[in-house]
Amino acid sequence: MNSSTSKSFKHRLLALHAACVYLFLYGPILVLVIFSFNRSKSVSTWEGFSLHWYAVLWNDAVMQECVRNSLIAGTLATGIATVIGTLAALSMSHKDFRKTSATAALLYLPIIIPEIVIGAALLTFFSITHWHLSLLTIVIAHVAFSISYVAIVVRARLAGFDPSLEEAAMDLGAGRVGTFFRVKLPLMLPGVLAGALLVFTLSIDDYVITSFVAGPQSTTLPLLIASKLHVKSDLPVVNAAATVLLAVTIVLILVSQWLLSEKKGTVE
Repeated sequence: MNSSTSKSFKHRLLALHAACVYLFLYGPILVLVIFSFNRSKSVSTWEGFSLHWYAVLWNDAVMQECVRNSLIAGTLATGIATVIGTLAALSMSHKDFRKTSATAALLYLPIIIPEIVIGAALLTFFSITHWHLSLLTIVIAHVAFSISYVAIVVRARLAGFDPSLEEAAMDLGAGRVGTFFRVKLPLMLPGVLAGALLVFTLSIDDYVITSFVAGPQSTTLPLLIASKLHVKSDLPVVNAAATVLLAVTIVLILVSQWLLSEKKGTVE
């Protein structure tokens, strides 16, 4: 066997291995999506293509309420976490900032710590402080674990920022505020928007932490989907809801990735 044949065989073997891994990871998701269009109530037999379960999902008042809760919690958490995380990234990227390593280590902890630990800790905190579990506690919990993601994304965007651009703007008469809004913000905006989309995606998809801090009147879509998995008659609707959630998540992730790879950032 010559070298070119050996190399071709290795490439094919690697491609086969990659295909098997992707099939293992995404095969069940593909099956879920396919059966969300199944006419039958059974999730084990295919009886033909239909959008019936999406119509049922659209007219389900409980599902609509849970979607509303997820959107409210996701929007509020995204706004708050984006502001705090961006400010944290700006502080850590400043040349005069001290103890960057220690701050970064503390900032990364919510990403490293298991979600079940964070959920239990937040529940304990809310119990000690006598907080009534509601949509507000969900927002606080989502902000707590989302700030790190924004700070990391924005800080990565700022890593390639040239400080001489700020100095040049200030030499030309722009103040600190004007320099920030006309020079720094346009360059870091793709990172800020990508971080915000990432937080929104994590918030509307979160189940583990939300299950600890949600009240009886603040059920989100992931919690409702999990509760319906135990009822066989609800599985087709669950498949439809999960498919919609998956589609929204994929779109947000793609937009986030596009923003992170976007090199534009005009300076007026």
